[in-house]
Amino acid sequence: MKSIKRNTTRAQISLVVSLAILVLFITTVSVGAAAQEIVKNIVLVHGAFADGSSWSKVIPLLEAKGFHVVSVQIPLTSLADDVATTKRAIALQDGPVVLVGHSYGGAVITEAGNDPKVARLVFVAAFAPDTSESVIQLIQRFPTPPLNSQLTADSAGFLSVTPKGIAEDFAQDTSKAEQRLLTATQGPLNVSALFATIDSAAWRTKPDWFVVASDDRAISPDLERTEAATMGAATITLDSSHVAMISHPFAVAALIEKAARDQREVTTSGDEEGDVTMPK
Repeated sequence: MKSIKRNTTRAQISLVVSLAILVLFITTVSVGAAAQEIVKNIVLVHGAFADGSSWSKVIPLLEAKGFHVVSVQIPLTSLADDVATTKRAIALQDGPVVLVGHSYGGAVITEAGNDPKVARLVFVAAFAPDTSESVIQLIQRFPTPPLNSQLTADSAGFLSVTPKGIAEDFAQDTSKAEQRLLTATQGPLNVSALFATIDSAAWRTKPDWFVVASDDRAISPDLERTEAATMGAATITLDSSHVAMISHPFAVAALIEKAARDQREVTTSGDEEGDVTMPK
């Protein structure tokens, strides 16, 4: 009888251990699956001197992969207004969001990215101020970019770029037709937005991806590299002007897709050339 009892106890212990291992396996698989969750909603935020159409080449590439894409039209009247407009767009999405910002739009997503729906952040040749920091503080740490000499201000304090500035310092690797379109559709930026500080930098708590434009004449490429390194972003470097999403749409779309799939092994796509930098 004692032998039977011992065998029964051993069988029960073995069953408990097996069940524990099974539960651990299921939990591990579930956690791994969650980490690799594909985010289907992508919200794009344009920068200063631009509008939502600046993403016109990237949008169809992402939609062709099955993503739901929204390009926000921020008013460029103040950082607070631009963040509020972006958060309204985020609120309309039916699930988690990849939030993408170009240029000054990087400051916007740095603040708006604290929204609980935002899962990942992508910066494209962008400013990414830290908490209590402004765009103007970032600009002042590096040599003045050539574009600054081509900025004009109206009586209400809104900045615009001259046609010469668009052609030579903003979008110098795009076609003449694209440069004329950018000049005609540019959105003036209220200078106060450059001095507004970030309440809480979302890139400190959320995964990040970054496009560095090595021929950027609107933002110092060294500033972009410094930002990407500070946030530990998965980074690609493109031989591009400031408007990388126009001159290198396939590479930019591919990086956004990587972010949506939570893939850190970033590479440039197809015939796009670029250097890849991974965080240490």
